[in-house]
Amino acid sequence: MGLKIHRPRRGSMGVYPRKRASDIVPRVRTWPDPQLGKPSLLGFAAYKVGMIHAVLVEDKQTSPLFGKEIVKAATVLEAPPLKILAIRLYSLDPTNGYRKSIGEVWTPEIPRDVARVVKTLPKSYNLEDRLKLLDQLKPAAVEVRALVSTQPRLAGIGKKTPELLEIPIGGVASIDERIKYGLEILGKEVKIADVFSEGKLIDVIGITKGKGWQGVIKRFGVTILPRWHKHRKGHRRTGTIGPQSPALMFTQPRPGQMGFHQRSEYNKRILKIGSNPAEINPRGGWPHYGLVKTDYVILAGSVQGPPKRLIVLRHPVRPPPKAPTAAPQIVWLSVQKSA
Repeated sequence: MGLKIHRPRRGSMGVYPRKRASDIVPRVRTWPDPQLGKPSLLGFAAYKVGMIHAVLVEDKQTSPLFGKEIVKAATVLEAPPLKILAIRLYSLDPTNGYRKSIGEVWTPEIPRDVARVVKTLPKSYNLEDRLKLLDQLKPAAVEVRALVSTQPRLAGIGKKTPELLEIPIGGVASIDERIKYGLEILGKEVKIADVFSEGKLIDVIGITKGKGWQGVIKRFGVTILPRWHKHRKGHRRTGTIGPQSPALMFTQPRPGQMGFHQRSEYNKRILKIGSNPAEINPRGGWPHYGLVKTDYVILAGSVQGPPKRLIVLRHPVRPPPKAPTAAPQIVWLSVQKSA
């Protein structure tokens, strides 16, 4: 028998093109709509703070450590309340099947920081006329979304300019109930405890750390060539970049941009949602962040991006068939390394 050579290709074609994200605010293309029994926002936004480790009781019944204390890495996110700026209706375009905006209602009391982002805010706004228009457009609506603004002034990151996001309203099948709920929260604040609960699974979407221009060794994990005299053209490179024809092999590992890509991570469990920052703030503050000043959420595992990066949270798009849904029993949270 001949020698069996196992040489998998380098890198994944599923994440091409490996270029910088167009915006630091992640773009969410899919919003799962679970039936919650009540209308609610289908997502939230938070700022990454840092990592800790937690001692908790294993509640997965199929685990050999069921009922025992285990140690897990966890990530702290600060989640200031979202400000609801507008409610937008979407209809289905019969020509191409796409959804298009047909009307929206803005709150008359727009925060002054929003003017840093939206330069064309109306100076005079008649809310009653917009509500009448909304009633006329209601029969054609197939989706209701809320235009929300983050409030970084309330967080500990020393930032003023907010981010604007569009988050669908779901949880119930009735469009009328979604519109009614949207008008109830218009101009008000929504907290993360109103959207998610402890023990549930969520997806996290964000932009990864930027690494700049990197070579093939770090970017793709290509094997370093032997360092002997006949390898005179370098060692931290590929042996060949492809044949003479075709002139460019798209699948060949090449140097280029690494990091600052949008990535989605599935099924992160919420360990805790808290409103008392003193429980997790170390002495001296968090490295590269500062002090948590508002509501926070602790997720099991790691989250992409550096501290202060905006992370979008949503309901899981691929939930496992069996997973604990109750709030975990936390024995101890360690923030010593940041002290």
